[in-house]
Amino acid sequence: MASRVIEATPPPERARLVWYGGTAAALTAWLLVYPQLADLSEAIVARLPLERTSRAGEALWFFLYDTPKVLMLLVLVVFAMGVVRSFVSPERVRALLAGRREGVGNLMAAGLGTVTPFCSCSAIPLFVGFVSAGVPLGVTFSFLIAAPMVNEIAVGLLLGLVGWPIALAYLGFGLAIAVVAGIVLGRLGLEGWLEDWVRELRTQPVCAPSAALDGPARIRAGLDAVREIVGRVWYWVVAGIAVGALIHGWVPAELLARIMGAEAWWSVPVAVVIGVPMYANAAGIIPVVEALLAKDAALGTVLAFMMAVTALSLPEMLILRRVLKLPLIVTFAAVVASGILLVGYLFNLLAA
Repeated sequence: MASRVIEATPPPERARLVWYGGTAAALTAWLLVYPQLADLSEAIVARLPLERTSRAGEALWFFLYDTPKVLMLLVLVVFAMGVVRSFVSPERVRALLAGRREGVGNLMAAGLGTVTPFCSCSAIPLFVGFVSAGVPLGVTFSFLIAAPMVNEIAVGLLLGLVGWPIALAYLGFGLAIAVVAGIVLGRLGLEGWLEDWVRELRTQPVCAPSAALDGPARIRAGLDAVREIVGRVWYWVVAGIAVGALIHGWVPAELLARIMGAEAWWSVPVAVVIGVPMYANAAGIIPVVEALLAKDAALGTVLAFMMAVTALSLPEMLILRRVLKLPLIVTFAAVVASGILLVGYLFNLLAA
């Protein structure tokens, strides 16, 4: 009997190998499944009694593709943040970002957002991770704005369509919006408008010094973060993608092109208003942007639309509602929208 008990309890070294092996297997499965999501969605829709190119077919494909894609990204990002936080204490994160002069921390966060290929929904877990680590709210907003709006996909699209001067201008103005909006939001002192559970994360002490944690403990920290954060927001993610799927399937590009091609002053704010209910990352909005530019829509109006879709989408607001109280969401949207309107008008002026 005693020998059975010993056999049932693996030694520490064996336990570490189990944790490492299980994590490696899970990451391998993630890497194998994720690239197949588009084909799997196509195969499912093809077996249903509806046309793939119909509005319902487009909407269903979008939902079947984006739901597992975003949720898988959420799990991976949150797990990685949990593991990273086991190495970096809140005090060290504050020293890295909060200890900088005003603007430097925002610029660093915006730069980090620029090189991370996340849509707005999958950037939110990193936002929560920064807030819970004690990074100033304005700095975290700089990241949240830059991550979906300014990335290599958007810059590459503009480079191919309108040349490097406009692409670099978009990159510069996008970063400027993220930095300036973050500074403005930070100076307003809106930390009290974070949801209670997020503020509680900020005040939780580190369970153990990072140097005292071994590999399995860091993996458990990542899994705990997944249970804590993804468990609280996954249904908001699904609801947001459902809204985006309906818009994706039923909003005609021709109508958008007619509105955005207008010379009237109201074309830019109307484009922003149209873009807000939509949901797509920079790659997902490329076909719409290409179609709009091909139909002679005004460049600044199209860029404002693209920025609104990627940085101010209604699905993102729905997900943020689980993290931020309504007054903070409204303030965030108003500040970012002001910057987007300015960029839209400026680009239209330069292109005239």
